[in-house]
Amino acid sequence: MYLQKISATVVSLAMSAVVWASGSPMVPLQPAATAPRVLLVLSSEGRDGGKIRPGFEMDEYAQAYLVFRANGFKVEVASPAGGAIEADRFDAKDDHIQAMMADADAQTLLRTTRRTQDVTVGEHQAIFVIGGKGAMFDLPKDPALQRLMGRHYDRGGVLAAVCHGPVAFAHVVRSDGKPLVAGRRVTGFTNEEEATFGKKWVKEFPFLLETKLREQGAAWEEAALMMPKLVVDGHLITGQNPFSTVQAAEAVVKALGRVPVQRPSFKEEASMQLVQRWLSGERDAVRAALKADAGRYKTDLIAMLGVYQFKSATDDAMRRQALSIMELAEPHMSHPKLRLTIAEAHLALGNDKAGREVLTALVANQPDFAEAKQALDALKR
Repeated sequence: MYLQKISATVVSLAMSAVVWASGSPMVPLQPAATAPRVLLVLSSEGRDGGKIRPGFEMDEYAQAYLVFRANGFKVEVASPAGGAIEADRFDAKDDHIQAMMADADAQTLLRTTRRTQDVTVGEHQAIFVIGGKGAMFDLPKDPALQRLMGRHYDRGGVLAAVCHGPVAFAHVVRSDGKPLVAGRRVTGFTNEEEATFGKKWVKEFPFLLETKLREQGAAWEEAALMMPKLVVDGHLITGQNPFSTVQAAEAVVKALGRVPVQRPSFKEEASMQLVQRWLSGERDAVRAALKADAGRYKTDLIAMLGVYQFKSATDDAMRRQALSIMELAEPHMSHPKLRLTIAEAHLALGNDKAGREVLTALVANQPDFAEAKQALDALKR
């Protein structure tokens, strides 16, 4: 929800969503007797939907839960305080949220989380730490969680985290006395992403996730702003941001010796996959996919990704990529703010003619759009 939560400042759009698999039933679960057990760890910090205190990220919980359940895993949930926990604000219309909300067990788990201090090492084959800004506050200072993860990792258990979730590793020590992440390839919510999306709470963080793990000797890896990124180093699995959740969950499935089941992609997931294909050069195929079924994707999400990548770009290569992403979305969601940012990107790249053309058309269609008119007037001076 990082891009969606602040979309009103850049792109205001009505978002559509469908139930996962368009109403089709989930893949049948494997028999419980053979089900691996995975513990999802979530922050207890949240209050009032993240307004008073930041909580966990519901999108990450929903997607991880649905992937694990579809693959026959037994899912349990723990938090530092135990009991009912609160998520940050989320969009109930998203398909993965609707599918999770329709699962009574998923809801019960959030109301009855186990205390981390009550979890015994060896109960679970995998531990998966969910992110959200609340994780930055309570997970690093939970000694029970630190002991659990350290011993779980030392005995060969799969340990995974996504987005802010790797902050739980910050004070975990291996049996050799070194920090858990020392010499290990990892990723997580980057300093760049924090600077773009963490303005409300970041000043209260005990540290920045990327900075802390680098200081502890981690071999940090990252993709461009808010692009999916998965890093697997043995039985340590990390995902960079919310859009990496499904990849991280399926990597856990693989690490436990199973082949992830075939399933329809969530709309958010499919949208990011489309962007990755677009950037890799599959232009005609991607255009055809959007033309055939634009409703399959969240074009507003794609547009906002391009807008924020442009706003944070520090060189022309980054600006070109951002412009390309915005131009992918624009035919399917013509919004004045998006078109203005496309014009700004052209101008920043020295494409004055293209920028002027976009602004001229924008002012003609939106004569009361003061920002566009001012930008066009500036070009005429």
